[in-house]
Amino acid sequence: MAAVTAASRGLRDLLTWRLTAPMLQGLNLSFRPIGSSAQDEACRAALGEAPGHSYEALRVTPVQKHILHVQLNRPDKRNAMNKIFWSEMVECFHKIAKDTDCRAVVISGAGRMFTSGIDLVDMASDLLQPQGDDVARISWQLRDLITRCQETFSAIEKCPKPVIAAVHGGCIGGGVDLITACDIRYCAQDAFFQVKEVDVGLAADVGTLQRLPKIIGNQSLVNELAFTARKMMADEALGSGLVSRVFPDKEVMLDAAFTLAAEIASKSPVAVQSTKVNLLYSRDHSVDESLNYVASWNMSMLQTEDIVKSVQATMEKKDMKSVTFSKL
Repeated sequence: MAAVTAASRGLRDLLTWRLTAPMLQGLNLSFRPIGSSAQDEACRAALGEAPGHSYEALRVTPVQKHILHVQLNRPDKRNAMNKIFWSEMVECFHKIAKDTDCRAVVISGAGRMFTSGIDLVDMASDLLQPQGDDVARISWQLRDLITRCQETFSAIEKCPKPVIAAVHGGCIGGGVDLITACDIRYCAQDAFFQVKEVDVGLAADVGTLQRLPKIIGNQSLVNELAFTARKMMADEALGSGLVSRVFPDKEVMLDAAFTLAAEIASKSPVAVQSTKVNLLYSRDHSVDESLNYVASWNMSMLQTEDIVKSVQATMEKKDMKSVTFSKL
């Protein structure tokens, strides 16, 4: 047994040394197109809903191996967020978090825009006529409603699978809350973003005011957007850091988002999901706290066989997509 252990350690040492060798300088990490946009769209449509994901306000489909596409699916209502949406998103992402086959997610909107935000007509009774016998009880009910709505987007952030938002057209009100809970944001040239809540007489309360300042890093700009409800167009969103890339149209953007998802899905799920967990932790903690956390995290995660598989593939100059990683 001691000999086997020593041999295993020796292999790991060799692979680690080879991983840092100059040969890695030639690795090509550029995105590869998945294929023809029209062909891809037809293929995705033919796949149908992902097993276990049947919703009214959402449509979840498998794009290809390990990738799910979550669409806001009320195109006739500009993907407005009605009552059922808030609970379905939580259910959807709780399932995705436990889906051992899924390694990356793309969120987009069906129809002409990403989303027009909260469906005020459908939500009016809950917001304007909350139940309760007095101020305390009415307030208690409203607080419960707000916290449940907050969990709708926190479920995206807490999901260990990387989530890519692909925005076209308007991303208004609750749409900004949604995308700021995602890990990566792409948009089409026709996209615009609006922190719309002040125009309907309230402060945004389900994530924008908490996450947007940390994403943009410009408090003056955040304040301007939140106080005025003005539109931020695609180029400004790119310049401010809200999105990382802008594409000519929705079709090109989705192809790029799925290509990115495929690139992420080809990596070790232990490595990718550990990275997301630690990035989120470090966002909200000091450097020392975050270093201590990742040390505790990796004292177990470094023992994964994914390291051996990944390094072996690198040494042999294999495409990561050819490596079979165990489910997680």
